[in-house]
Amino acid sequence: MSPKAPSARPSPTLLTAPIELAGDWGRMLEGAADQVVELMRHSCLDGVRLLSDRQPTRLRVDEHTSGTPAVWLHPDGSSMAWIIVDIGERDWSKLAYQFGHELGHVLCNSWQPDAKPAPPCQWIEEAMVEAHSLRGLGRLAKSWKEAPPFAGDNAFGDAIARYRQDIIDRYAALAESQGLTRDAAAWFADHRGEIEMPALNPFAQAMSLTILAEYDRAPDCVEALGALNRWPGRTGIPIAEYLVRWEASCAELHASPRLPILLRDLLHVPQWAK
Repeated sequence: MSPKAPSARPSPTLLTAPIELAGDWGRMLEGAADQVVELMRHSCLDGVRLLSDRQPTRLRVDEHTSGTPAVWLHPDGSSMAWIIVDIGERDWSKLAYQFGHELGHVLCNSWQPDAKPAPPCQWIEEAMVEAHSLRGLGRLAKSWKEAPPFAGDNAFGDAIARYRQDIIDRYAALAESQGLTRDAAAWFADHRGEIEMPALNPFAQAMSLTILAEYDRAPDCVEALGALNRWPGRTGIPIAEYLVRWEASCAELHASPRLPILLRDLLHVPQWAK
């Protein structure tokens, strides 16, 4: 009998790809930031089917002492996703929050050189990855309280929960003042010019809570983020076409189409005809 050929190693996924730290982490305890990043990755992605055909093979988390968090789009041909964060000394809640948001962009296939954010639909991605980070923070707070990464630090789980709730309260006030909680379709029609600005603007922040509620109701819908941006034009196409492309991408990857359908129904976006 001939010997069996060695089985091929499975390709890395966003959950298993090795993480390296770079940049200026100050006087943090050795290995501490690594543990927080790894815990947040699991809090965000455990139980999520990672269906994208464009997942990185490694992640770099780069601490800068100024500037805004981002995914660095480096045109070097590598398969590494490069996340930039900007936090204070041992500010674990902020690290987890920023990393969770940028990890969401990587989940949305926004890490390769052609992934430059563009209107009019970038706000949708921003709302979804913000909800992705808030969902992860909730799970991180619970796991930290039950099994903290640092001995005797259970109580910090409550601090993470408060940090998260402060963000949610702020966004809830925005949603109420903008009219999103009363009529989402009218909200979109009345503020469309401001909503479609390509950033985590106040309208994207408000919508993130609607999406977070959907993540909580139907956790399998998170997998649809991996079907985003797999078409020419990415977020730079009109919303009707964007949602159709996204649904088709979900079908191609056998992912739940719940999120694009929810947004179409919520905002009264007409079906785009090919």
